[in-house]
Amino acid sequence: MSHFHNSLLISQDGQSDNPETPANEPPKKNKLKKGSAADNIQELGSAEIPAVKSNIHVMTIIGQIEGHMILPPNNKSTKYEHVMPQLVAIEQSNEIEGLMLLLNTVGGDVEAGLAIAEMVASMSKPSVSIVLGGGHSIGVPVAVSATHSFIVESASMTIHPIRLTGLVIGAQSSFDYLEKMQERVNKFVVGHSRVSESKWRELLYKTGELSRDIGTSVVGKDAVKYGLIDAVGGISEAMGKLQELIKVKKTSKGLKQ
Repeated sequence: MSHFHNSLLISQDGQSDNPETPANEPPKKNKLKKGSAADNIQELGSAEIPAVKSNIHVMTIIGQIEGHMILPPNNKSTKYEHVMPQLVAIEQSNEIEGLMLLLNTVGGDVEAGLAIAEMVASMSKPSVSIVLGGGHSIGVPVAVSATHSFIVESASMTIHPIRLTGLVIGAQSSFDYLEKMQERVNKFVVGHSRVSESKWRELLYKTGELSRDIGTSVVGKDAVKYGLIDAVGGISEAMGKLQELIKVKKTSKGLKQ
């Protein structure tokens, strides 16, 4: 018993009394840890992620914009409580000079979408938005909230009046509230784009065919023609425009000083 105890003792000078296990030898790892390359392959399908330091922050608005009600876990969603603090951090950051919004959304909660749109529109830093795939419903105000907006040729924007789901109390006050909410959306879209109020209302309430009863679908160049979106373009055009806006802001700031 005493022999086993003495074999584990280490002398004061740091040398082990057991010659078979030197004190200076690093401990052996019994289990190999997964490397960063393996993590990247598993998570992103890429062996390496290029680390690029940029003055532009890219934010995605995808799936359904989630409001006060939590969506099922199988739904792709953008949570407004995640986006709003990011926008505040971008506004405060000295390194970030511009914001790029990538949109592929089916719409969602009206008040959450308007909250995001109002925050983007009220930022002092320039921003651009790109509608990729779709920018439907409440995604329209988010798209037009940027300083300059783009849409790719194949993307579409579905425009329709606000709808309610679930239990609705059939009282006049309910319809009045719905009408006021629609006016808030109308005012924002018309105020932050080149579309006229008459044209917007025409697109909003245009019915007659089964597909158009769901909403008016505006594709690519038509969105630019109606004045909803500023230009047709993708990543290259949006990046160039954003850098141009950043340069203009820097120049005007220098002249003011």
